[in-house]
Formats: sequence, structure tokens, C-alpha cells
Amino acid sequence: MIRTHVLGFPRIGAQRELKVALERHWRGEIDAASLEATGAELRARHWRLQLEAGLDRVAVGDFAFYDQVANLIQLFGCEPRRFGFTGQEAPLQRYFAMARGTTAHAHGEGCGCGATSGEGAAALEMTKWFDTNYHYLVPEFDGATTFSLNAERLLAEVDQAIALPASPKVALLGPVSFLYLGKSKEEGFDRLSLLDKLLPAYEQLLTKLAARGVTWVQLDEPILGLDLEPAWQEALRRAYAGLRKVDQHLLLATYFSPLAENLALACELPVAGLHVDAVRAPEELLEVAMRLPLDRELSVGIVDGRNIWRADLDATLARLREVRELRGGRIWVAASCSLLHVPMSLREDASLDNEVRGWLAGAVEKLDELRILKRALWGDEASVVQALLDARAARRSREKSPRVRQLAVAQRLAALPPDADRRVSAFPARRVAQRERLRLPAFPTTTIGSFPQTPEIRAARAAFKRGTLAGDAYRDAMRAEIEHAVRRQEALGLDVLVHGEAERNDMVEYFGEQLDGFAFTANGWVQSYGSRCVKPPVLFGDVSRPTPMTVDWTTYAQSLTGRPMKGMLTGPITILQWSFVRDDQPRADTALQIALAIRDEVADLEGAGIAVIQIDEPAIREGLPLRRSARAAYLDWATRAFRVAASPVRDETQIHTHMCYSEFNDILPEIAAMDADVITIETSRSDMELLRGFGGEGGGFRYPNEIGPGVYDIHSPRVPAREEMLRLLRKAAEVIPAEQLWVNPDCGLKTRGWPETEAALRHMVEAAQVLRAEVAG
Repeated sequence: MIRTHVLGFPRIGAQRELKVALERHWRGEIDAASLEATGAELRARHWRLQLEAGLDRVAVGDFAFYDQVANLIQLFGCEPRRFGFTGQEAPLQRYFAMARGTTAHAHGEGCGCGATSGEGAAALEMTKWFDTNYHYLVPEFDGATTFSLNAERLLAEVDQAIALPASPKVALLGPVSFLYLGKSKEEGFDRLSLLDKLLPAYEQLLTKLAARGVTWVQLDEPILGLDLEPAWQEALRRAYAGLRKVDQHLLLATYFSPLAENLALACELPVAGLHVDAVRAPEELLEVAMRLPLDRELSVGIVDGRNIWRADLDATLARLREVRELRGGRIWVAASCSLLHVPMSLREDASLDNEVRGWLAGAVEKLDELRILKRALWGDEASVVQALLDARAARRSREKSPRVRQLAVAQRLAALPPDADRRVSAFPARRVAQRERLRLPAFPTTTIGSFPQTPEIRAARAAFKRGTLAGDAYRDAMRAEIEHAVRRQEALGLDVLVHGEAERNDMVEYFGEQLDGFAFTANGWVQSYGSRCVKPPVLFGDVSRPTPMTVDWTTYAQSLTGRPMKGMLTGPITILQWSFVRDDQPRADTALQIALAIRDEVADLEGAGIAVIQIDEPAIREGLPLRRSARAAYLDWATRAFRVAASPVRDETQIHTHMCYSEFNDILPEIAAMDADVITIETSRSDMELLRGFGGEGGGFRYPNEIGPGVYDIHSPRVPAREEMLRLLRKAAEVIPAEQLWVNPDCGLKTRGWPETEAALRHMVEAAQVLRAEVAG
């Protein structure tokens, strides 16, 4: 018997309908009922797509208005007490409070800015979902945490699916991964001690789902792909031994990484089925097929849920037939992980030429690949023969296309000297030269790069792309926005300015559009967090830079002010991580190609007189392999790629980098090995907790260069008071020497409005001034 299913499906909508509805709701333009109606329509639409593809069960429980982990916080009644919920608030109101933070009063009486400030609760910490660019909200646990089932929303979604009609498979994060991915908010507290309190809530839920007629529940335990301590391995045994007493078929799902030493454990757990990622761990598939008892279902994640290349259906069928024989003719076939990480569809994307579009598959096309595989495995290959021929033709087209390889790029890589990744002098000498050139005060203030993208900016850029706004008029409009941003920064008293990035649609797409080897979709949106969507470029060929990309905008901005102006670039690893990357050569080779393109831009910026150049690498931690055994090799080529990009400049040119929403303490020596003069990082949501590793706490590694810990969270609309930022800066100064500290927000300000941006930055500058006075005194 061959069954097909998916672990999850994109929820944002083909035209980003959920994003639009969320933001209208947050602005007060639509009520909660209208938002719920949008959610219901999207779920029904996506279930119909799964049914049309012949899937045996549709995924229920994968839909979220912000994040699936935040869903579980409400589902199991463990909302943090610090939000002060009374129980009288609507569940959706509490949900968005956890996701976006709360404020208590207006910024200033009669100020008219519309911003909010001061008191209230900060949003839940947000971090990367394993090694993806999706961000989840981090659960908070302490000794007083309790769990109580609140399943009304999930049960309503089950009822909606059944009424469609469809056979639902409920998909949820498993109990052990839920605790593992949370954070202990009490000194010395072991969140694993909560497992015995949490399991009864899962048992109650499984019982309620069985009563609704749900026969399969998918519990995701992706931590099985990590290097687990024995206590967590034992927790998995204990959890599933407890859950087996419920009359429910459990499909244990793991993805993103090889099982390695956890393979035997995964095969032994008392569940009805096991899903494995045969894309990220193809070498383990046959061993799992042989080890897993034959009375249990094996779900083979064979269609890539993380990338957009069409499957090699011939090779895939050969592997599946081998597994089918080992499993007595019975397997489930699926995507490797949730399809949340790929665009909804690329079949009709008008921005792609026919050749490149033929190489690609979005979520809808991947459903079709599952349909083809199912029919071929059934023995009905005649009904899909044309689809198989089309897949072969697409693969041959990609292999033979002259657009994929550039001889000049290969020659440049081969001729790269061994010291291409080294600055002229070590950091202490560079710091002397940079301080002499820049003349900055103690605790210099800056921002991360972008300023609010107003409706006027977006309209001008859209008109330019449509061809209804001439090039000269567009340039004048963007220059006006740049001058506007520069004047506001000067008025606020910032020390190192940025041009605001008005001309940029996205920090990766903007550069990819100007580099050879990239293609772009019109509607290939992927959710990053909440309503935030990104449209990753398609990196299909060798990368090179035909012409300078940022020099004109940056030099114009510098001409407007006597203060240092940062040149703003995206680093090679972030461009790599946040693109859909070719799979026909090692990622290390592709990263080095991008690094050389960025290196050329760095050299041109310095040549144009720019004294400070920031090369953002927020994704370098994200790219870290989940298994420790593979990390050294990755960090070696990733940090070298950054240094190659950053190293063509003289000592007096200051190189910055920025990283956000990741844990860095386990790779601090490698972060230091990037040898940026200044690193800025996200720390406000963790209350400067992330900074402790950089300060060498407990005799550990001390970061040697300068550092700017973020003092306020730009992903929340709340405006922190000056005293709040000052408290964070004082806390930072306890672990980082004052002469190494910069003052900045957590991240770019693109998604914020000007009133709240100016209010927050004013408080930030005031906090830096107070700290300067304290240190001087």
C-alpha cells in the first residue's frame, strides 16, 4: 500500500492574503472575525490542493496566525505570567501580545507622534527554527509553569477539515521538542522536569482528537536530528511510552538532519509510524527501512521540502522501490519536511523565463510530484508517463544550459591567492588607525542599516519596476528619501549614519538582482515570521558582479553630511542561506563566488571614500550544521568567505558585520575569526543574555574586537523608555569593556514607522549620552 501526505503546507496564501489580513487587523482596519474568516478560507483552499493531488490525509494543525510554536503555548495553557493576562482577554489578543509585545501608555502626553512607550511586556524571544530562515517564538518555562489543555481552536480546524470533507492528520510539535526548544527563565531550572506535567495535556488532546474521528496524529520531534544528551534521549523514551496508552496512531516525524546515534532510538519508540528526512540524510534510509519493525509505517521524506528544484523522479522512484521491497510493499511518501519553507507555486510565475521556470517546483508542484510518485509506485506508470518525460527533459535542460557555468568565474577562483582572506594588520593596529580617522565618542551610536519603507517609497519602486516611472525620476525620488533619512539622523544626534536603503526591496534580493547567476520570482514568497515574508532569489548559476551595486547611493548620502556614512552590503553566507541555492556543486564553492562579488563592491566603496562598510551576516549561525561533526568544515569555509569579502581594504577602513536572532556562544571563536572590526548583534529580547558569552563569562572565550549589543527590539511596535535602554547598556558594560561597546538597535528599521523609529532612537541616543557622562565622571 502506498500513501502520500505532507508534514505541513504554506499558510501565508498564494497572494500573501494572510499577511495582508494580519497587518490590517493590527492596524485596526478589520476585526478578529474577519481575520478568522481569512484563516478559514486559506485552510480550506490548501486542503483542497492536497486532496486534488491525491494525498491520503490533509495536514491540520500546521496553520498559525503567527507561529506554530506559539500555537502550542496557547494550546497547552502555558502563557508566561509576565504578560499579566487575566483570562478576560480574547485568545487572539493574548496570542498577538506574546508575539508582538504590549505597551501601557502613550509615549508622551500631547506629543502627537502616535508611538507608544515605556511600560508593558516585551514580546517572546524569537529565534531561528533549526537551520532555516523561519523564526519561532521561544516558550518560557520556570518552576511555576503549569499546563492545561485549550483545544477549542484546533478542534474547530479538525471539524472544518472533516466537513470539507477530508481525512485529517493533525500535525503538532511533540512534547520533548516543545520543552527542548523553550527557554528556562529561572536560574538553575531544568525545563525537562516539566515533562510529567506536560504529558497529561498531550494525552487529553489525543483522546479528544480520537473522539473527533482523527486516526493519525503527527508529532514532530526534530530534536532527534541533534546531538542529544542522555537525559533528553531518555525523555523521548519516557514520553512515548506514556503516550502509547492512548488509542491513537502516532506518526513520529523528524527532519532537517541525520538521525545518527539517535537512529536506533527513533526506530524503537512505541509509535505507529516514523517519518524520516531522506533528502538531508539519504544515507540512512535503507538502515531505517530495515530496522523499523514491519508492523509500523515508514514515511519517506523524499521530495525536498527546503528547496525549489524539481525532483529527479527516475532516481527517486528507484530508491522508493528499493525501500518498498524492504517494507513488504507498504510505505508512505512525503516531502522531507513541512512545505512551509518553499513558495506556494512557481508554475505560472511570470518573472521567470521558460527555461529556469522549467527547473523549479513550489509547494503545489511538489504535491504533483507526490501524485506522480504514488501512481508510478502503484504500477500505473502509463498515466504519468508524460510527467516523467517532462521531468527528465527539465533535468537535461538544467545540466546542459550555458547559463549555469562561467569560465571567467572558475578561472578567478583558481587564481585566488592564499592570503586573499587577510587584512593588512591585526585588529589592535587597525583600531588605532580607525579611531584616528573617525574621531567617534565613547559608546558611538548607529543603526543597523534600513529606515522605514514608507508607502511612498514602495509606490515609487513599484512604478519604476513597471516602467511607469522614468529612471531619472526614480533616482531623484530615492535621493530625496536618502536626504530625508540623513537629516533625521543628524537631528537625532547619531554618530555613524546610514543612507536608509530606500532603494532596496530586500537585503538579499537587491544584490541578487545585480549579480549574474540569479533569477527572481514575482510571487515566490516564503514566510519568515508573523506577517513578514521574503522572496528568496533563485541562485542557479555561477556568480559574478557586472557593475558596482551600491557605490552611487552611498557616496551621494556621504556627500550630504560630515559624519561617517556606512556602506551597507549583505554578506556571502547570508546571500547563500537566504536564496534557493543550486544543488549541482558544493555550497562552499558557491559561497566563495559570492564573496568575490562582494569583495569587488567593498573595494569600490573604499575607493569612493567610504570609511565604514557593514557586511551583514545574520544567517551565518543559521547555516551551521545541526550535527557537531559537520560544523568545523562549514565554519572554515563560511568564515573564510566573509574574510575574502571584507579584506581588500586598508587598516583605517572600518568593517562592521551584523548578526541577529541566533545563539552564538557555541561558535564565538569562529565568529571572532571573521575578524570584523565591529559586530552588532540582537540581544534585547534575551535581556542581554546572549552577550554574556562575548564577555568571557566563567573564564570562557572573550570577544576581542568591538561590539554593539542591540538595546531595543525593532520587531515590536513598542518604544522602550530611555531608562530601559540604559539598564541594558549598563548590563552590557558589566561584561564588555566600555571602550569596545557600540549602541544600536537589534536590527534594521525597515518594517517600523517613522514616529516610533524617531522616538526609540531619541531614547537610545539619550541613553548613550548618560552612559558617556557616567564613564567620564
